[in-house]
Order: sequence, then structure tokens, then C-alpha cells
Amino acid sequence: MTETPAFPQVDVLAIAAHRDDVEQTCGGTLLVQNALGWRTGILDLTRGEAGTRGTAAERGAEAAEAARILGVSHREALDLPDGNVQNTLGNRLKIASMLRRLRPRVVILPYWQGRHPDHYTSATLGYEACFAAGLSSLDVPPEHGRPHRPFKILYASLYADVRPTFVVDISAHIETRLRSLLAYRSQYGAQEVGSGLFVPEEDIRERMFATARHYGLLAGVRYAEPFVQKEISLQHDLVQLPVQSL
Repeated sequence: MTETPAFPQVDVLAIAAHRDDVEQTCGGTLLVQNALGWRTGILDLTRGEAGTRGTAAERGAEAAEAARILGVSHREALDLPDGNVQNTLGNRLKIASMLRRLRPRVVILPYWQGRHPDHYTSATLGYEACFAAGLSSLDVPPEHGRPHRPFKILYASLYADVRPTFVVDISAHIETRLRSLLAYRSQYGAQEVGSGLFVPEEDIRERMFATARHYGLLAGVRYAEPFVQKEISLQHDLVQLPVQSL
């Protein structure tokens, strides 16, 4: 008898500290994967209760709308404290349980360096949870699923000052990517609260398009999102290698 999963399984899962992090760093890539026929998901580790703008409830409603725009199959927020994400055994088990339920082949994590401690901590926490999820003796309830370890771990490096391993062409989806970000009206709508910390609403489009244009130029496309992987890629057909050298 085949067990029916309690959660829809996904092919690509983006894990981030805060609601709206995914939209900022790899939302276009999730749209590309959907267009290719892959199932996508988002796991937000916190709910936004400590944010300068907006309540956790407001952020939750906005995240649901952004998920609809991105076409993801599943989105969920854990209950890690906003502003105090820690790499603890308990937090690793929470993420590992989700990985066993969703069973992604690819996991996208934040880059492991950055200004916000929640972001770079989430990178290490997410990596160790991916490893733990594959352990047969992991201390999680059996109904959370069989051991599972993602095949590929990628790091969204859009805000990191590093040379990407590769970029994803998001040119066909750039406007939808912008709409998913602007779904967070509590964060990006024009308001006085936090005006010194947040990008003004009138500048969001220009900044987002300029950053995507920069990474697109690196690979000869119009707009792109960058990623880093730690392992070496393997190639076989040299004649079909993409991106012209001269």
C-alpha cells in the first residue's frame, strides 16, 4: 500500500529567514522552474514578528499572495524567532522534518555571508538540516516521512560580493518577479516608518531591474539571478557549453 504524503512534494525548495527574502533573491528562478514544469516551494523560517514594518499576520497574508504570484506548490513559515535565528538541534530537526515531507531534489539557501545574522545563520542551519534529514536515526516522528537528503544545495548570492557559479535567465519573468515583491505592501509601500532602512517605493523597480541586468550581462542575457554552489560541476559535451567566450 502506497503512503499518501501529507504535504505536496516539491522539486525545488527555497529556504530563507524572512518572508520576502526569496522574492528578493530567487523569485525569478522559481518562476523559471515552474515554467519548466517543476514543482516549487518556499520555507520561511520566521514569521516577521520583530520587523520594523508590518505585523506577522500582515506578512503572512502578503507571503500567501506572493506565493500565488510565483506559482509555488507549497509555502510555510516555521516559528523560529525573528531576529534571533539560531543553529540549534531543535531548529535543525524542524527543517529536517519539512525536508522529509516535501522531499525536494534541489534546495536554495541564503548565501553564507551577509549583513543580517538571520541570513547567514540560515545558510549554515539549512545546510546542516539537509544533512540531518538523510539520517535514518533522526529523532523525528515517523509520520514526518522517510529519510531524505536533497541532491543539490545552491546559494542565492544576489546580495553577496562574490562571483556567481552560474546565473539563471529570468528575462521572461522579470515583471512577475517584481509583482511578487510588491505584494509586501507593509514592507515596500510608501510610509514614514523605517524610511531610513527601506528602499523607497519609487526606487524599487529601478534597483531590482538594475541588479538583474548586471547579472544578466555576465552571461549575455537581459536579466538574471546569481547562484553559488560549493561543488565542481561536471560537463561532458564541450560543444554544447553555453555562454560565448569572445
